Amino acid sequence: MSQAAVQINVKRTLLANATWLFGDKIIRMILGLSVSVIMARILGPEELGKWNYAESFFGMFLVLTTLGFDAIVVRELVKDNSKAGEILGTAIGLKFVGTLLAVTASYIGISLLRPDDSTIKAINLILATASIFQLFDVIDYWFRSQMQPQYTVIAKNIAFIISCVIKIILLLNYASIEFVAVSAHIEFIVGSLLLLYFYKRKKQHLLGWRLSPSRAKSLMTHSWPLVLSSSAIFVQARIDQIMIGEMLGDAAVGQYSVALRLIEVLGFIPVVISTAYAPLVTKSKLASEVEYKRTLSNVYRMMFILFLITAIPIYFLSDQIVIVLYGMDYSQAGSLLSLFAIRLFFTNFGVAKSLFITNESLFKYTLITSVVGAGTNIILNYLLIPVMGVTGSLVATILSFTISIFISDLFFKGKIRGNLLLMLRSIMTFWKFKTM
Repeated sequence: MSQAAVQINVKRTLLANATWLFGDKIIRMILGLSVSVIMARILGPEELGKWNYAESFFGMFLVLTTLGFDAIVVRELVKDNSKAGEILGTAIGLKFVGTLLAVTASYIGISLLRPDDSTIKAINLILATASIFQLFDVIDYWFRSQMQPQYTVIAKNIAFIISCVIKIILLLNYASIEFVAVSAHIEFIVGSLLLLYFYKRKKQHLLGWRLSPSRAKSLMTHSWPLVLSSSAIFVQARIDQIMIGEMLGDAAVGQYSVALRLIEVLGFIPVVISTAYAPLVTKSKLASEVEYKRTLSNVYRMMFILFLITAIPIYFLSDQIVIVLYGMDYSQAGSLLSLFAIRLFFTNFGVAKSLFITNESLFKYTLITSVVGAGTNIILNYLLIPVMGVTGSLVATILSFTISIFISDLFFKGKIRGNLLLMLRSIMTFWKFKTM
């Protein structure tokens, strides 16, 4: 096959994968937002705040359920698919241990913080135990390595739709919030069963999976910095809701979470782009350094264009968006949403930068910058929330992301500083973006 034909085939595969992933996120965006609106209107700011407080608290331990090796496992499968049974078997074994640790640590922690709040403790435990049914998500790693995301998209979306319908029915019938949380179990159980079905249709078998101590050691050797750094990143992104809850109350968390939810609806776009381009970035690195930098630069330009397209309308229409969707009870979230629009810039570049980090295996670097970002965010939240209220938390988050994603790179030499310059040049020449 000629080089031109290979390039055309790569572009077609890339476009097809991006289309599937984009379709997946569109469905999740529409249904997820619908559930969010119904939940917010029925529960009210305070009860919604309890839900998001409990969810965010477990989220800080969520990395233990994946152990940060998603990208590493996919990379290893791309390199040598003949070892898939060993890689996947080891991955699911490690995920099982990590999930048990996450559930236990989360419940102990929230029991210490809110010992008398039975609602928050129940929501936290129900949502946490649902992660046990996500163990077979390791099959998704195999499909991603084969550049066949459509099977995961179909499985996950069928499960998600079923879960959302059940959740909406429960909410409209004013069921207890604990029953609403149980619907998460249904989603993950159905999703896992469908993934197993598609995996078997590809003539793959679980009987070929085996746990390899040497493979486990290798995965954890590469991923332990990611476990810590991912935890730090999530703390940086979510500690604000916990600190707001402790310092300002659950109703303030409800206001904040509404604005955050609307921004997260758009956060899927950079993830889709990153997931679709990940194999291409890896292949370009294997081809040549010039091609590698050209591909990364193109991704960075795309992320900046995406930021402009999404953030500008949100900044100017934030109040109207919140009131139309959630009602006057959440009017305070409108001013917060305009600031959240700025945060999209850091979300986009944080996701894009992960492609560089994964391909350069700079996981210890990620650990350092993530811990610095999380620590900065906690300190700034502590200082600004009492002075500026909920707005202070957003300012703290924006400043901490500025430090962890950009400024910290000035203190590193070689490829890290070179990538910082590449990001900055890409931003300043964003109009040179080219489709691949």
